[in-house]
Amino acid sequence: MTSADLTPQTPAPAGGASPEALDAILRDNFAPWIQRLGLRVEEAGERRTVLRLPWSDELAREGGGLSGQAMMAAADTATALAVCAARGGFVPMTTVQQSTTFQRPVSGRDVLVDVRITKLGRTLAFAEVILTAEGAAEPAAQATTVYALLG
Repeated sequence: MTSADLTPQTPAPAGGASPEALDAILRDNFAPWIQRLGLRVEEAGERRTVLRLPWSDELAREGGGLSGQAMMAAADTATALAVCAARGGFVPMTTVQQSTTFQRPVSGRDVLVDVRITKLGRTLAFAEVILTAEGAAEPAAQATTVYALLG
């Protein structure tokens, strides 16, 4: 999410953020190219959110593995939605830092993007993200993220 995406289109859901409410925030507030990733919210909680990045040949690089760029975009988007869940609805924010390590390739399987908010302050949010191929025991990638909360 960039500073150009600061105007909320979806109001804060009553009583917290359900997966359906986060899917609506994703649909209403994120760029069209993010929409084309096909991300879906699987779980939503106060400090943990899980998204699914569906496998697509369009996201594969030469050799058939899922591209790192797609996984990084999924981690970034999932973190923004996790912050929205923790805050109870859409909040303007921007990525300050994201560090991603890739540990093993993913081919032909959806990726589960598991975000845990480690600190939610007044102006900054910190998170850890684990990306795991569906059915795999070990992560494909890990990321840490920091967001500036703008509203």
